[in-house]
Amino acid sequence: MILPKRLLALFLVCGCVAPLCRGQEAHNHPAPENLGEVSFPVSCAPAVQQRFNQAVALLHSFAYRDAENRFQEIAAADPKCAMAHWGAAMAYYHQLWDPRFDSGEGGLGLREVGTAARIGAAPGREQGFVSALQVFYQDVAIISYGRAAQAYQKAMGTVAAQNPSDPESQIFYALALLSSAHSDDKTHANQKQAVEILRPLYAKYPNHPGLAHYLIHACDNPEMAQSALDAARAYSKIAPSAPHALHMPSHIFTQLGMWNDSIESNRAARISAREHGDIGEELHAMDYLVYAYLQSGRDDDAARVLQELRAMTHLNAGTFKIGYAATAMPARYAIERRDWRSAAEVLPLDESPAQARALAFWARAVGFARSGRADAANGEIAKLEAELAKLRAAHDSYWSAQAQIQFAEAKGWIAFAGGRNQEAKTFLSKAANEEDALEKRPVTPGPIVPAREQLGDLLLELKEPDAARTEFQTVLKIAPGRKGALDGAARAEKMLASQD
Repeated sequence: MILPKRLLALFLVCGCVAPLCRGQEAHNHPAPENLGEVSFPVSCAPAVQQRFNQAVALLHSFAYRDAENRFQEIAAADPKCAMAHWGAAMAYYHQLWDPRFDSGEGGLGLREVGTAARIGAAPGREQGFVSALQVFYQDVAIISYGRAAQAYQKAMGTVAAQNPSDPESQIFYALALLSSAHSDDKTHANQKQAVEILRPLYAKYPNHPGLAHYLIHACDNPEMAQSALDAARAYSKIAPSAPHALHMPSHIFTQLGMWNDSIESNRAARISAREHGDIGEELHAMDYLVYAYLQSGRDDDAARVLQELRAMTHLNAGTFKIGYAATAMPARYAIERRDWRSAAEVLPLDESPAQARALAFWARAVGFARSGRADAANGEIAKLEAELAKLRAAHDSYWSAQAQIQFAEAKGWIAFAGGRNQEAKTFLSKAANEEDALEKRPVTPGPIVPAREQLGDLLLELKEPDAARTEFQTVLKIAPGRKGALDGAARAEKMLASQD
């Protein structure tokens, strides 16, 4: 099925449609080559098969720009290769990142998958891949990202069922399960189903980059993290040329409180991302690096990363991965260190997405409130509410929930600044309960400061150390090794001892 031109127009009005529109993502850097082993047989010209395998390997390590370039080269070498256009369309579908398209990528993907359908993929497996991706682009244009991801997952489930002996059909289906997992499903049903698919294949194909990669993503939660430590340690060795492969182990290291391992992982990823001109991946690694430095008490090292961030001019903050990380880092550094003046000076970057702007206004509101400036904090709350309204209007359930939590946290600290202690406890308890019900997104190592940790801080301020200790202990069960929770628990113990 070739999608109607009116659907393409829906995408194109939202942004430019040339790869040059991606700001810092310049195309003058070499593509990574040591990418692991992928075999994805297609009915294209035999001369392009190896390049196709490499392009799919790039996809599996989220080297999307380089994958797109490789697929375009294949399409030029073999104009009848429909799967080259499928691959290019997949390079615009960043399944585990933010649910929106940057710089008109939705229009590009729609065009490419339409070209694949027009050329005509081979019947069976190849046609199934193309048709499944068409379902996604059609639905995301006229319905919503979430429903489109669900429809794509269902379609890929059919492809996987019809091709049980084909590893790539199973692997892309597992990825679709992860991309459509509900953020409020604490049973991790989709993640566990993905692991059931991936584990046996990983044992059979230990050098496949996607298998190790998606096992890490599937287990990027407190319940399952330990079971992916083997994949985390292996992935950077499977695809050492891919910046994302060097970074991804830190997702598991972060869940387990393995800060030194996380630091080494992200230092290597940052260097590699810089070499490949991938600014988004570089900032993503820098955000995780700042987080790990702070948890290790290496504040000076975290400060150096922030200095380097400030030296990076002309950042395309409208790209989510860049805008979010560039906002989160200074907010983390200020609030984790209880530097309320610096928190109140955090500013949103021009053109940054609503969730990044909400984060900046939250940091400012908390900074002002904890400095005793409730009126100034209320001004930031109004700005945060405006960003929350944008997220709700966009039907972005995950980030609107996060902004709602931030709103409750800030209101709690404003109430405390005004001497309304019970109201403060009510707001922060509400925020903690709501945050407990959500999974984090892969774009972040976690909240700037967990809501329950903030509740513990409030209880210490109110001279309720026993209740505070309980909150800090709860945080440490979910986020082992968090410095703020460890320090809070120690302060609670000291206060309790002084009361005896």
